[in-house]
Amino acid sequence: MSAPARETADSAPTLDAHLHLWRASTGGYAWLRPEQHGPLVDDFTPEQARAELDAAGIEQAILVQAADSCADTRFMLEVAAAEAWVVGVVGWVPLDEPAAAVRALDEWQRHPAFCGVRHLIHVDPRDEFLELSPVRESLAELARRGIPIDVPDAWPRHLGRTVELAEQLPELVVVIDHLGKPPLTGAGWDEWLALIRRASRSPNVVVKVSGLHVPGIPFDATTVRPLWEVALEAFGPARMMYGGDWPMTLPSGGYPVTWRVMRELIDELAPAEAAAVLGDTARRVYRR
Repeated sequence: MSAPARETADSAPTLDAHLHLWRASTGGYAWLRPEQHGPLVDDFTPEQARAELDAAGIEQAILVQAADSCADTRFMLEVAAAEAWVVGVVGWVPLDEPAAAVRALDEWQRHPAFCGVRHLIHVDPRDEFLELSPVRESLAELARRGIPIDVPDAWPRHLGRTVELAEQLPELVVVIDHLGKPPLTGAGWDEWLALIRRASRSPNVVVKVSGLHVPGIPFDATTVRPLWEVALEAFGPARMMYGGDWPMTLPSGGYPVTWRVMRELIDELAPAEAAAVLGDTARRVYRR
């Protein structure tokens, strides 16, 4: 069993800010391919997720969309209504159709768990997605409503555009998932680093330390530490969130390995700093 989450009598529950559930058997997850994703091409249920969190001593989680569909968001909101440990849902709206996005937001905001929006830009063929006029109109609507936008797997196509978005729309809270998916090998490190540091200069940007597994590279504290130190230096704990990214971590050992590695790094922080990464930042950003 993994080490229990850091806890004191006065501390808030530990919160995983990035966890997925999906029903692959119902379709709608076109990015899931057997030849590429193997064990991920399956259903992942609230019961399975709860067991993983319990083993790690983590009490709460925010569910994050895994398909650009209203059906996926409705599924997560149904789970949140039935499971007290789900304290938030980052769903999807059609950002490139502003009128439809408004209708979806009106529906989602009737659910108390709804707390953010994400679009799978890394599987969208449009490099310029974040720059499209209809998308910017929808993002301005998110800002008006106080709803954050999560940006997944931004490197290499979208990280620069994400930084520009945050600079041009400072009233919008921008959450960079997975530290932008930094390049751990080969070219690109210096450019990623420069963009992450530039992103940190916009106070409306926060990052998730999540999803840092790379096929063929061991997931351990030695591998993750350089990325962790970049995030700490650039953003500080008050703008960092821990995310387990389960079940995407299954090919790299699953939740226990992820939690063990991240706890090793988080435990080096002062108690208040660790509390920020393990929940306080997420509660502030997502208004939980």
